[in-house]
Amino acid sequence: METTANKNTATLLQLSAFTQYFFPFGNFIFPALIWSFKKNDSEFVDYNGKQAINFQLSLFLYSMVLIIIAAPIFIFTVFNNMNFTMDSNGEWIIEQFSMGKITSLVLIGLIALLIVIVLKVAEFFLILYASVKNNNGERYNYPLTIKFIK
Repeated sequence: METTANKNTATLLQLSAFTQYFFPFGNFIFPALIWSFKKNDSEFVDYNGKQAINFQLSLFLYSMVLIIIAAPIFIFTVFNNMNFTMDSNGEWIIEQFSMGKITSLVLIGLIALLIVIVLKVAEFFLILYASVKNNNGERYNYPLTIKFIK
């Protein structure tokens, strides 16, 4: 049976990830601060703090992989089969820019946007769900989380 203080600390730890909307990297900094100060006081807080930090790190990793995959495809799509020439005035002219390139460019952009929206919406609701579970004294394991901190 967990004490009310431990439940509240674990809930606050989960909800502190929402500081990302106010501070850059707040979703890493504030849960890590709360966890590091309270991890020795309670096994419940320690476990849930690790889960929250691992979840945020996993989302960051997934986002970076998406960018690493999408950026070269985006650049290749834009510059594939384009000819850049310079006219007599020293201005660059782009030749052979077809609607087929715009269509594939839009498709790549829409897929990337859709994935980002799905990740952010899922993150928002999973943080709320985890905080409710913690407030009820239950441990919560985030889905698709890599265990960086064990």
